[in-house]
Formats: sequence, C-alpha cells, structure tokens
Amino acid sequence: MEPKEHLILALDVSKREEALRLVQLLRHEIGIFKIGWQLFLAEGPQILLDLVDNLGPGHVFLDLKIYDISNTLKGALRNIIPGVALVTIHNNLGEGGLTAILAEIGSDFKVMAVTLLTSLSGEDLRRLGYASEYADDPSRLVLHQAQMAKSAGCHGVICSGWEARAVKEICGRDFLVVCPGIRPPWSVVAGDDQKRVVTPAEAMKNGADYIVVGRPIRTASDPVAAARRVVAEIAEGLAGRE
Repeated sequence: MEPKEHLILALDVSKREEALRLVQLLRHEIGIFKIGWQLFLAEGPQILLDLVDNLGPGHVFLDLKIYDISNTLKGALRNIIPGVALVTIHNNLGEGGLTAILAEIGSDFKVMAVTLLTSLSGEDLRRLGYASEYADDPSRLVLHQAQMAKSAGCHGVICSGWEARAVKEICGRDFLVVCPGIRPPWSVVAGDDQKRVVTPAEAMKNGADYIVVGRPIRTASDPVAAARRVVAEIAEGLAGRE
C-alpha cells in the first residue's frame, strides 16, 4: 500500500455538494472517505451511491456504529451498498456471532468493531460506571473489546493509536486497526473534543492499518497541502515500524 492509502478522511459535513467537493479536491491524496451520521442523515443512502460511483469500490467507509440485536444487525449488513469497504458496529455479539451472519449474507466489506471512543477518558469511564480496572487504564477495556471482536468474527477494531500496538500483539497482524483521534503536531482544532490522541506518525509506527483525520485536513486553509503533510507523516511512521 502507498502511504496515502492508509489515510481516511472524515466527511463530517451536512451537504452532498460539500462532500463531493472535498472528494473531488482530495481523491488523489487520500485512500478512503468516511461517511458518518451527520452526512448520512442529511443526504441518506444516496450519498453512498454517489461516492462509490465517483471513487469506485473500496474507497468508502460507512461509520454508523450499528448497535442492535443479531437479527437486526444481519438485516442492516445485508443492505450495505456494494462497493463500501468498511462498516462499523458496536461490539455486542457473542463468540462467532458475526462469522455466522457474514457467512449467511456474503459480503465484500470489512466489519470493524468500535472499542472505546477517543473522546472518552478514564474519568469519563468512571462517571459512566465502568469498573476501576478500566477507568484507571482505558487501554485494558480496549484490549478486552478487541479480543471479543475477534472472537465474534469482526475483521478489526476502531481504537486510539495508544492501543494499536497491543491490539496487533494480541489479535494478530491481519486483524485490522483503524485509529481516529489523530492530531498532526502542526494542527490546531478549535473546541477539540478528542482526548486520547496521537500524531499520524505515532499511530502508524504503533501498527495502525488506517488513520482517520477530519478537521485538521477538512478545515485547513489548504486541504490538499494538509493532506500531503499527513501522508508524509504516515510514511515516516511506516518507516519507523519495528
């Protein structure tokens, strides 16, 4: 993979026109474009078709963090538009649960389990009622969730760059790791709500397969230049892997 293929841009906008403008501007700088709730609710499933038609298969990430019982999840995954590369779910399935679902529906996309949002800190976990072992060390919760996700049949997890190396060690090199909460050292994000953050180089050095970057690129005065700086940092991190 080229360094740019490890980069996912979060299309956290509310208009189809703005999303397609960013895609057109950055399609040669970025590997995958992510659609979350903001754009999906504003434009509906048609925006997925638009991006797949525009970019071809394998370049769209549907990040809805689907959370439901197995039967409902199966129905949702069955309706994923062909050409989508990655889909997120919450990690609520028993051992082998997703394996059975995917075997039944047949799919070309990768299912990624959300472990712990990068906007949550240990203190947040304490307030939410998590056990002290997790509140004191959120990485323990992430690793527990990663092991559960692998047992369920997920292809990988979403986690911070802090845990990427440990997830790979526990779940294997082929288990995909996607890291949001990425902040290049040169970026300044007003009102930043991310707490467990790393730089692009740190995430890649720690073993991330993909990193998700949104505001540092999307709101930059020159998004193309910002994307290229991130890609250079990805290359630096890849070169520093052990």
